[in-house]
Amino acid sequence: MESVKEIGVKYFPELNDMKIEEVGDFLWLEAEKNSIACRNWAADYPYHPVTVFTIGRSDSAIFIDFFVRGNYLRAVNYKNNSPVAEDSCVEFFMKLPGSDEYWNFEFNCIGTVNASHRVERANPTRLTDDEISTIRRYPSCGTRPFEEMEGIFAWNLTVAIPFSLVGIDPGNLPQYILGNFYKCGAKMSLPHYVSWAPIDTPAPDFHRPEFFGKINFE
Repeated sequence: MESVKEIGVKYFPELNDMKIEEVGDFLWLEAEKNSIACRNWAADYPYHPVTVFTIGRSDSAIFIDFFVRGNYLRAVNYKNNSPVAEDSCVEFFMKLPGSDEYWNFEFNCIGTVNASHRVERANPTRLTDDEISTIRRYPSCGTRPFEEMEGIFAWNLTVAIPFSLVGIDPGNLPQYILGNFYKCGAKMSLPHYVSWAPIDTPAPDFHRPEFFGKINFE
């Protein structure tokens, strides 16, 4: 049996007052780089865009910067809780130790958010517009939607998710949370489903907290 994948989340006091558009460059220099490279369904979905993320935390939020380089770029969805997984999409799923619920945060390359919490895939509680508005985002592609474009594209998306949004007391952080990071594009010309921690299912399924890795707060 493969060991559980782990990463550390460093505390950076600089993030407390940093503008979101400055965070990506800061994390790229200061934080460890992690690849989203598990092609769990390579026989059916062999395409693998280069995807790297860096992660850190402030006193009140967890920050993630995703870097992607690959063929095609798509950002059709622009409304909250629309199916951004069809587009050029990166995702962060997490759960607290001992909790029955997990949280899914899905972002296309223009920063559109599909987010919810749930015990099982079939019964999500969608985040409200007000809740989604607390998630700071900086997409290098801008925020206007567009149809799929062909070519080689490199882009970043930086996000800041408040601890309070996911039920974490900023003054009493857990030692760790469980989670996974994904890259997908279900309706792109080269559809793909790639993860940070491996998933052992016969078909693509990111909603599998039993395969989450360990995310340690340092």
